[in-house]
Amino acid sequence: MSRTPSAHGLRFAFGTLTVLPVRVSRWDRGAARGGMLCAPLVGVVVGGLAGLLGAAALALGAGPLLAAVCATAVPAVLTRGLHLDGLADTADGLGSGKPAAQALRIMKQSDIGPFGVITLVLVLLAQVAALAHAYEGSWARGALAAVVSATAARLALTLAARTGVPAARPEGLGAAVAGVVPVPGALAVTVAVIAAAAAGGALPGAGGALRTTAAVLLAPAAAELLLRHCTRRFGGVTGDVFGGLAETAATTALVVLSLG
Repeated sequence: MSRTPSAHGLRFAFGTLTVLPVRVSRWDRGAARGGMLCAPLVGVVVGGLAGLLGAAALALGAGPLLAAVCATAVPAVLTRGLHLDGLADTADGLGSGKPAAQALRIMKQSDIGPFGVITLVLVLLAQVAALAHAYEGSWARGALAAVVSATAARLALTLAARTGVPAARPEGLGAAVAGVVPVPGALAVTVAVIAAAAAGGALPGAGGALRTTAAVLLAPAAAELLLRHCTRRFGGVTGDVFGGLAETAATTALVVLSLG
């Protein structure tokens, strides 16, 4: 029996966005479209594993801070640090102040410059601090924060892959997924994620539907600001920019969830 397009999309999503042992059998635009539409599902799995590890650490007697560190480590491990590396490279490219071609060359270098290091430190500190605050409330609130942030991060990828957003380079993962998602499909996925986040926030001890809804709304909005800046500076998106968008959205969601 041949695989359906939705199955190819799921395989593309998990095979490219995680280190889970999923073989990507199709690399065409159709598979990329399905994969980017399924990206928030990857966030649910990654965030769920992160939230459970943090909750387990809390149950074993670790404090909220250590539980937050454990939860923060899971997405990094499951992506081989790809999104964090993309964030650092994007920060170096933007911070260089160079024209687009030179900035893109800086982003392709294997080392991390001062802008990248500073950005990574601040972002990871913000994520750990926000998750520690959530786990201090309860294990359920901490676990939900991990799921919401990881899902919002992948929703930002879906929206960044929409039609009309060009690739900055003709090769690489950014070029493979740039512009593959129809705008109506991206909006439909956004509505579904918002509804799911609101339902999760309404559960007892989860912190409230309004807060989770605000997190899912503001996280892609922050990523969109970065996306527009990067497209102006680089002429389009790259794989590094996608990583930077994911970490920006994840951090924004966690900060919003920690307020109030």
